[in-house]
Amino acid sequence: MPYLGSEDTVRELRRALSNPNVQSDQLRYRNTILKVIRLMSQGVDVSGLFSEMVKACATVDIVQKKLVYVFLCSYATLNPELSLLVINTLRKDCQDPNPMVRSLALRNMTNLRLPSLVEYVEQPLTVGLRDRAACVRRVAVLGWAKLHNLQPSSEIDAAVVNELYGLLRDPDPVVMVNCLRALEEILKEEGGVAINKPIAHHLLNRLKECDVWGQCDVLRILQRYRPQSEDELFDILSLLDASLVSPHSPIMAATLGLFLSLCSGLPAVSLAALERVRGPLLAACGSASREMRFTALCHIQLLLRSVPGLMGAHYKRFFCGYAEPAYIKQRKMQVLVELVNDENVAMLLDELKGYCTDVNTDTAQAAISAIAVVQTMRDLVWVCPQCSSTVCLALEGCEEALQDSQGRQALLWLLGVYGERVSSAPYTLEVFIDGVRSEASLGVKMELLTATMRLFLCRPAETQDMLGRLLHYCIEEETDMCVRDQALLYYRLLHCGIGETRKVLQGRRSDPSLGVLIGRPADPVSQWACSFNTLEPLRHGAVEAESASRGSPEHVTYDPKPKTDLSDTLNCSHPEKAHSGECPCHLCMVNSPTSNMFTSASECSEVQHLKL
Repeated sequence: MPYLGSEDTVRELRRALSNPNVQSDQLRYRNTILKVIRLMSQGVDVSGLFSEMVKACATVDIVQKKLVYVFLCSYATLNPELSLLVINTLRKDCQDPNPMVRSLALRNMTNLRLPSLVEYVEQPLTVGLRDRAACVRRVAVLGWAKLHNLQPSSEIDAAVVNELYGLLRDPDPVVMVNCLRALEEILKEEGGVAINKPIAHHLLNRLKECDVWGQCDVLRILQRYRPQSEDELFDILSLLDASLVSPHSPIMAATLGLFLSLCSGLPAVSLAALERVRGPLLAACGSASREMRFTALCHIQLLLRSVPGLMGAHYKRFFCGYAEPAYIKQRKMQVLVELVNDENVAMLLDELKGYCTDVNTDTAQAAISAIAVVQTMRDLVWVCPQCSSTVCLALEGCEEALQDSQGRQALLWLLGVYGERVSSAPYTLEVFIDGVRSEASLGVKMELLTATMRLFLCRPAETQDMLGRLLHYCIEEETDMCVRDQALLYYRLLHCGIGETRKVLQGRRSDPSLGVLIGRPADPVSQWACSFNTLEPLRHGAVEAESASRGSPEHVTYDPKPKTDLSDTLNCSHPEKAHSGECPCHLCMVNSPTSNMFTSASECSEVQHLKL
């Protein structure tokens, strides 16, 4: 939105730019142009000064040229016809004896981004590829990539591609890297730049000459090359060994990515490389940049999947600082959980208990989850059913200490599955049912429905009344459709009879296939190597958090099929009862006012009988 009075300001600037007295004074002329650029950066529409600024680019003052070119590149698309007037000045500057002027003209000629000017730009760019000054060749190489991006459907000029391949051996390392970037853009549809043995060895030998980001680009592109012999492979690894412990984290990460790509068939070499990068990764975790620390933590989690003890001796490096942002604290806690062993468990528990009172609720919740006992007991009985008796004894009275929704879900699952062994199970569930209206967690409500249904199957006399009240609330008053639909499903399932209900709800209590608890097995490096040094590790934590929020260990993802019929799923053993006057419901044993099993919530009046 233009500022108030901007029209008057633009009018005054137009008069000043057209004033011969101002034009004759180089300093005043430059300051007037600087005012135009300042207004443009503030959001004022100064496109009306385009013709005056075109005239101002015909100068020997390099500073003035730069200012004018900034203006012209910003408004060229709004004035394509007037932009044609600039081309003559730019082409003339491409022949200037000063290499800085030549490179500036080439850069801004391609930055105009006008398809109608492509024919005027190709010849200067071709000449620029052979320029004696390296700064001009750098701009010319990238200029061809800009032209291709401007007209991606145009035919690729084979002569230009060959010349760019030839410039890979340019003595200037920036020109070499720019050629790789330009070829990647131009040959994108063909898979990018082709890497053969001579090119690969040339790039490796000149790797040290490039800057940090140039080395990263070279290492990324070299992942396409496959050595032709084992001797060649180890020669390449020897050249890369120094970069593996580089103090620059981007180079270290790119080198390790290339290591893992080349050594996909040599797991021992890959594991040795992971050991080598331990120091640089720990240094990155202490970086002043928060983004760098978070990225390093995410990649450390990735490495721990294959080498669980990689950071075991350095667990104190992952203790949270007071001033650190919440997302770094939470990721550090995830790493700490991976590093727990018999020697450091006491210290880590004390550290995590301190985080439970963090001012950030998400961080405190993450700390509680990291040391959550009830979730651990739930997972323990799932893989070791022989421990169920001990776990059931420990459940008495623990509901008062639970503050997080995931812990409450775990407790409800245990009460539903092992409720016949816990004497206080009905009373504990009744507390949850009485407070269901104030329960904010959707997962807790759904787990409460399942737990109460399961407990009713083994202790019906103690659970009948509370189950009726819970189903009535969830069907008639609950606003969340997921909870309401689950309650309706259970209510209609009860009409099929106790036997059918038992088949659906009383499934497995454990997973014997997991065997003895021996810790998580180490993943092969090849399983995650392709995602190293990408954005994938940064998303991995969100996926883990989502899976950790499940209420039951037997939870699986339901894949809906378009032809699935719910009536087939809930098919009764005695379908004739559904059409008789006698209700098959074993909760109330009264006549059913409706024979439609899939009636709407407003018609489910017999749910009131559950309260009797």
